Amino acid sequence: MNASFYTAARGAMTEQQKMNVISNNLANVNTVGYKSKSAVFMDLLYYNMHSYDRVTTGTGVKVQHTNTDYSGYGFEARDDNGYNFAIEEDGFFMLRNQVDNSITYTRAGNFSLSLHNDGQFYLITDQKKLVLDANRNPIRLVDGELTARPAIYTFANTNGMESVGSTEFAPVAKNGAPRLREDQGLVESYVEMSNVNTAQEISDVVIASRAYSYALKMVTTSDEIEQTINGLRG
Repeated sequence: MNASFYTAARGAMTEQQKMNVISNNLANVNTVGYKSKSAVFMDLLYYNMHSYDRVTTGTGVKVQHTNTDYSGYGFEARDDNGYNFAIEEDGFFMLRNQVDNSITYTRAGNFSLSLHNDGQFYLITDQKKLVLDANRNPIRLVDGELTARPAIYTFANTNGMESVGSTEFAPVAKNGAPRLREDQGLVESYVEMSNVNTAQEISDVVIASRAYSYALKMVTTSDEIEQTINGLRG
């Protein structure tokens, strides 16, 4: 009986995690450059309850990791006196954190200018990170013109890249070293929109809600049976 109780409880917690992923997607439906996430599940340990008849049972599922959908959705023209860029096909903009110099990557190209301590204007993101050029140097504004165009970098594969905030990613070892895209593919005065499919996310909410409800019913039923058995023993 404990197995059914804990399996159901684990199922309810897992569906709650899935709902958190969906909620985050829906919250970023209008976020420039956002890439939707999906929860990936894995089965927990299976074991034999009775070896003679080989009856097996599992201990539920858990969220193993979240996948990121890097596919594009479309560009939107932006004429807001900002510095807006989009990337055709694969690639990311390279960013540098002004505090710890850590490097991250993004598809969100809604940049702006900020006055630095050295008295110069630099191209930055909404999170105040510096946008880098093909030589991995910060892009500045000199005599009303940018010193370079934002560079585009690609990776051997994007599987497993870690999310940093809403629209940034940090590569892991298996992604390989960043490679400069020679053909560029930079589109000015446009930004890439979020690729969240609202209809699909709402459908997933319904499915996850039902699964969560069924798991809770199983928890309640398991508890009632346990109480009945304990009552009979008493």
